[in-house]
Amino acid sequence: MVLLWVGFIGLILALLALDLGVFHRRAHAVSLREAFFWSAVWIACGLLFSKFVYFGYQHHWFGLGTMPDPVDRAMNNGTTAALKYLTGFVVEKSLSADNIFVIAMIFNFFGVPPIYRHRVLFWGIVGALVLRGVMIAIGATLVARFTWILLIFGVFLIVTGIKMLFLNSEDVDPNKNAAVRLARRLFPVTSRFHGQRFLVRAGTRASHEGALPGEEDVRDEVVERARPGTLMLTPLAIALLTVETSDVIFAVDSIPAIFAITGDPFLVFTSNVFAILGLRALFFVLSGMIEKFRYLKVSLSLVLVLIGVKMLVAKKLHHLLGEHFHAIVLAVVLSILAAGVLFSLADGKKRTRA
Repeated sequence: MVLLWVGFIGLILALLALDLGVFHRRAHAVSLREAFFWSAVWIACGLLFSKFVYFGYQHHWFGLGTMPDPVDRAMNNGTTAALKYLTGFVVEKSLSADNIFVIAMIFNFFGVPPIYRHRVLFWGIVGALVLRGVMIAIGATLVARFTWILLIFGVFLIVTGIKMLFLNSEDVDPNKNAAVRLARRLFPVTSRFHGQRFLVRAGTRASHEGALPGEEDVRDEVVERARPGTLMLTPLAIALLTVETSDVIFAVDSIPAIFAITGDPFLVFTSNVFAILGLRALFFVLSGMIEKFRYLKVSLSLVLVLIGVKMLVAKKLHHLLGEHFHAIVLAVVLSILAAGVLFSLADGKKRTRA
């Protein structure tokens, strides 16, 4: 089993290295066409991994499927494991859409130019993967030892789903972020961006890698006035810090959601990882179309409420729906999300005609 975890983490690190070191080595504004392509690539990777999940649990590779799932206390075979993985992948992917709205607001608030946004998202995702790994490890231990905690998770998801309907992401003020305020106290912050750099030292020649037109010859007065050698944060670092801390809030919602589906640590972690890996490309796809999906937040709220209810009455639902329980849950989740998109598009057409 250790070899399995090492192999999977090595695969993810290799994919990330290829992404940043080869395919996106130079800073550039990501076009909608490029975003659609990479979003499709990451979704395809996530879906293809379900094949490995199926055969791995069906044939007990590396000991997979030899222990009962802490949530339903049943042994996972290839079919049930693949369905739980896909359901978790879809739920985590859909919940990340709400995160995208907040990230877009953060970029607009700090005035992060499109040319630098890919780098912030990349390192934001790396931090999110580490955070989710820690939270999943803690959550899996709690679920395995204290089954009653699932009831708390269920109530929490229902309340969160209801609250999501009334929360407006535009009301979030990054300047009130505790981590951002602490960073500003500990480090001076430059007045402008220095290429893709998160840190600069006063008294050194500023890097203009990826500089915007007309910005190459502009000197940063804050850097000039600071004592030589002083380590300074750039606005890009503040934006990254805000993105990272906002993910903590979203992880508190999404981690209980996945534990409503399965308590198997491998299924929980892998479905989360592949959902997060495509978040960067999905951002560039949706950020320009946020206003068109007015009802997406409603559908996400309903998904959270559904998963919460499922967690509370899982045994009764499983008895009622029988062996197709997991497939039906996946179908209902997809239907709710599709309805949100369709209603949004229909409403957009009405507004255009008006």
